[in-house]
Amino acid sequence: MAGVAGVLLHKLAIAPAKNADVVTLIIITIGASIFLRGLAQIFWGKDYHALPAFSDTESLSVGGAVLLTQSLWILGIAALLVAALGWLFTRTALGKALLATSMNKDAASMVGIKTGAILTLAFGIAALLGAVAGVIVAPITFTAYDIGIMLGLKGFIAAAIGGLGSSTGAILGGLLLGLAEAYTAGYISSDYKDAVPFVLILIILFFLPNGLLGSRAVERV
Repeated sequence: MAGVAGVLLHKLAIAPAKNADVVTLIIITIGASIFLRGLAQIFWGKDYHALPAFSDTESLSVGGAVLLTQSLWILGIAALLVAALGWLFTRTALGKALLATSMNKDAASMVGIKTGAILTLAFGIAALLGAVAGVIVAPITFTAYDIGIMLGLKGFIAAAIGGLGSSTGAILGGLLLGLAEAYTAGYISSDYKDAVPFVLILIILFFLPNGLLGSRAVERV
């Protein structure tokens, strides 16, 4: 269903805008997200909902630290998804078409790539990945109609830390952000955990505007 929702989002909201500028497309996606949150609120209400953990054992003790078994599921599934995406983008014609379209839509179209279909597929894949991520983290974070706002912001900040356009940088940025949040909650206070991403993005924007690996990503392109 999530993949279908992503496809419909592109077909009904993004594709009709055609050659609109980036700012217009961002406004359209924000409007679409508000609409989807409204639908979710109607169907599931404002309350938080929990999914059962994937394992019967809730936690493990590792070196004196308590580790949730669901966290291991998250790391394992995330690693599999990253490996699958890496294989898709480097070993398949479809993945290379996705990369080509993201880099230069007009040039990709000139060499015979059906960019419209590729963009629709990209939205479907993105929605599907988001759904998988939501399912595996819901036993820990719970879920509600508006929880995606903060998670989406953190995802963007993680990508910006590593360098926008660099998949390796996005993974590195996510790991650094997670560690920073965990250490802040453990050694200072959990009240400040959600402030950490915004402090980090300010530091990155002031001192490393291209991200930790941004310059390398630009060189490869």
